[in-house]
Amino acid sequence: MAATRACLVALAVALSFLFLEGPAAVLAAPAKTAESLEQRRREAQSLLRRLNKPPVASFQSPDGDVIDCVHISKQPAFDHPLLKNHTIQMRPSYNPGGMYHDPTIAPHPITQTWHQNGKCPENTIPIQRTKEQDVLRASSIKRYGKKRPRSIPNLSSINDPDTTNITRGHQHAIASTSVDKCHGTKATFNLWQPMIARANDFSLAQFWISGGSYQGNDLNTIEVGWQVYPQMYNDNNARLFIFSTHDAYQTGCYNLKCSGFVQTDNQIALGGTISPVSTYGGTQYDLDILVWKDPKSGNWWLQVGTNNVGYWPSLIFSYLADSASTVQWGGEVFSPDAGQTSTQMGSGHFPEEGFGKASYIKNIQVVDSSNNLKPPSDVKTIAKQQNCYNAKNGMSSDMGTYIYYGGPGKNSNCP
Repeated sequence: MAATRACLVALAVALSFLFLEGPAAVLAAPAKTAESLEQRRREAQSLLRRLNKPPVASFQSPDGDVIDCVHISKQPAFDHPLLKNHTIQMRPSYNPGGMYHDPTIAPHPITQTWHQNGKCPENTIPIQRTKEQDVLRASSIKRYGKKRPRSIPNLSSINDPDTTNITRGHQHAIASTSVDKCHGTKATFNLWQPMIARANDFSLAQFWISGGSYQGNDLNTIEVGWQVYPQMYNDNNARLFIFSTHDAYQTGCYNLKCSGFVQTDNQIALGGTISPVSTYGGTQYDLDILVWKDPKSGNWWLQVGTNNVGYWPSLIFSYLADSASTVQWGGEVFSPDAGQTSTQMGSGHFPEEGFGKASYIKNIQVVDSSNNLKPPSDVKTIAKQQNCYNAKNGMSSDMGTYIYYGGPGKNSNCP
């Protein structure tokens, strides 16, 4: 018996030395990984406490979202240091003059999916609740809800070879114009649900209102449109989004994931699913989006459909505190992985296929310094990889100034 115990002790000692030499290091790795994951979760919970404000009411949306109705005075905007004592402007002072509208064309209505289960009461705003898994899907907690720094191109010089490192991973098919003292833009977006080929890809259609530059790290943008972005939303739905930055994307965020945008509307959830979407050769669904600078307050107001959703206070910007100098409209696909992606842009079909098959943005107008909407002049199309994604612009009596854009991505002519 004593001999048996002695053997067992010797075996245990031998094994302890064996594991210290090799496998112990391997066994330590999972512990470190678990510790790292726990740290990420603590950081995520800290962020969630800042983002998710106490709701007055909540709704479970059929698409899996939870929509919180937050009192208008408790929204994330007022975490901004410049908005601590901000007085909410409940409605714009003036609407732009000269809105394009063809009364003979009855638009097919678009709704947000969460409306099926309720509406937020007066004096509250709907906010898509951020969940822990949403934050943990991001490349880092600090990057959640943000665009990659210096990764969005200076679109007015997208073909400049010096911008290659900035545009890596991003492909655009857009129309662009320079406007002296631009105070906004309006456009009608054709709504689609493009196929996303890779987990970290996104596809979107939007307009960019901008001033400043990358070189000075003072690029200001206001961006609005629809996007399909599985990493952000954990699904392939088309979703309404906004974005803004005052420092060339070093800061800024999607929707209400940081402070800045002041929402006043209780019906539109930024980041919420919009439906239905267009079908190839079938019914087309459109969404009107307008952003303009209020002549009295100077704030940049957002209107989606007929809803005045809210505004970006002018004091959070530098260049846009006065006016914009460039406006672009079109599509973008982002893929961080090597090689050409087959993620679709728009409908996934090229502009030449035309109405009902290719995606479009129509009734494009700009707001001048007198607060009047007018057709843009000297519009140029920009598409660097035209065999992957392309853009064509034009003008007609039924579509006003328009752009057809999009494509399938990787194909025999775009390897």
